[in-house]
Amino acid sequence: MNTISLDLEEDIAALLKATNQPVQDAAREFIILELYRRASISSGKAAELLDMSRWEFVRYASRLGIAFFDMTADEWQHERLQAQAL
Repeated sequence: MNTISLDLEEDIAALLKATNQPVQDAAREFIILELYRRASISSGKAAELLDMSRWEFVRYASRLGIAFFDMTADEWQHERLQAQAL
């Protein structure tokens, strides 16, 4: 595992401490969640990195407001019509 050092402003460090996790763990979780939100990693990889099942991760991310499906209304409509045609 690589180790990096990160300088944080006191107010950011205080916010991380408020998560009731060690600062390093909180920062790691936030980084993984953001990588997933940006579609840089899959839900499976994010789950693996956070040591949880994929569906446990999907539910957790959803509770945090990070959508599992990222489709526009038009894309959803297209999918619905495709499913109805089956």
